[in-house]
Amino acid sequence: MSETIGALLLIAGAFFVLVAALGVLRLPDVFMRMHAGTKAGTLGAGLVLVAAAFVFGELGVAVKSVVVFVFLLLTAPVAAHVLGRAAYYDRAELWDRTHHDDLRGRYDEVRHGRPDPAPDELESDH
Repeated sequence: MSETIGALLLIAGAFFVLVAALGVLRLPDVFMRMHAGTKAGTLGAGLVLVAAAFVFGELGVAVKSVVVFVFLLLTAPVAAHVLGRAAYYDRAELWDRTHHDDLRGRYDEVRHGRPDPAPDELESDH
């Protein structure tokens, strides 16, 4: 029974890892790609770790799986935030269908070292 549950969890985890990989490859801008990689990738890796805990059925493996999953839950959002913020400061190109930049005007551009915006950049909401 534990092998069956482990196999189902492993298949579900592999599916979410595949979805994350496809999102990283197919989504139009860096912010959407980063979102797909962190959300679906963390869920997929977590399901694979839970599958390993079920299949091996040992306390040591279960504890290590939980520790690794907690580490992923704590570090993936922080890393995504830091990378997204760096991409935003570097003026990463937004998707052409993006109509509203919620962060425009929220940061002190002089203090954060952002250059002056180019005149052809998105200036107002559409």
